[in-house]
This record gives sequence, C-alpha cells and structure tokens, in this order.
Amino acid sequence: MMNKTEKVEVISAIKEQIENSTSIYLVDYHGISVDEINGIRREFSKEGVNYKVYKNTLFKKALDELDKYPELENLLEGMTGFAFTSEENYAAPAKIIKKFNDDKDKFEFKGCYIESQYFGAGDLKTLALMPTKEEVMSSIVGSLQAPISGVVGAINAVMRDIVGLVDEISKQKAA
Repeated sequence: MMNKTEKVEVISAIKEQIENSTSIYLVDYHGISVDEINGIRREFSKEGVNYKVYKNTLFKKALDELDKYPELENLLEGMTGFAFTSEENYAAPAKIIKKFNDDKDKFEFKGCYIESQYFGAGDLKTLALMPTKEEVMSSIVGSLQAPISGVVGAINAVMRDIVGLVDEISKQKAA
C-alpha cells in the first residue's frame, strides 16, 4: 500500500505524462498473460508509445487536478492500461490495440482523447484506419511530386518536338 507521499508523486508523474501527450488511450487488459502484455509493450515501444498501468483512483485524481478529459473518468473501472503518444504517432496505439484485439479477442479499447477530441469504444476501427503523421507527410510529398513530374514530362515533350523539328529542317536543307 502506498503512503500519501508516494501517491502525490505518482499523481504528479501522471499529470506530467498527460500534459506531455497528444493522445491518451485507455484499454482493459483483463485476461492478458504476462507474455502477451510484454509483447504489446514491445509493439508500443517500437512506435514510441508509452504504455503504463496506474491505479484508477490516482489517474482520476490527476484528471481532476488538471480539469481535463472528463469522459475518461467514466472509463476508470477494472484493469485499465494507459497508452500515451506524442503528436508524431497519435494513430499507432489504435492500430496495435485493434490488431491484438482482432487476433486474441482481448485488450479491449475503452476510449481515448486525441488532443481535445474524445473517441469512444466504438471508434477503434476508424482510429486504426487513420494515417500516421509519416503517412500523411509522404502522401503530401507524393502529391507535390506529381505536378513537378508532369511539368518535367511536358518540358521533355517540347524538347523532343524541337529536336524532331530541327532534324526535319536539317533533312530538308540537305535534300
């Protein structure tokens, strides 16, 4: 059992984690083996996601002190795990949670906040389909490159036409 000082320290750490995160995902990890949770932690870690387990009462106290994310308070029942992300990887937890849930029918998504937007348990599929920041950036780069390659193609076509025209003129003069 924690003493009051330890509780204050944990609440402070939770508040700092919340303040430094772009998204917070809550999951029910009931029925998951130690090996499975370690595998999930590795997947989260690869994606830069910080997965923690806190006592629900301490997490609720941190939320109350921050006066943020009111919908999460209703989800703080049972065995709750918390996945925190930066702005870079706000969609990664949803993809990992959905994959594990589809494979094992465990690790139930409770809800999340991405910035100030709340998503409930029924939104997991939609969240898992969201592109990551990296995917969005590569899509933008691809979109920008398409017009450039079109311009290059048009310039090349004009150059071919000029070369063809010069070639025809030289053939006519030679004849």
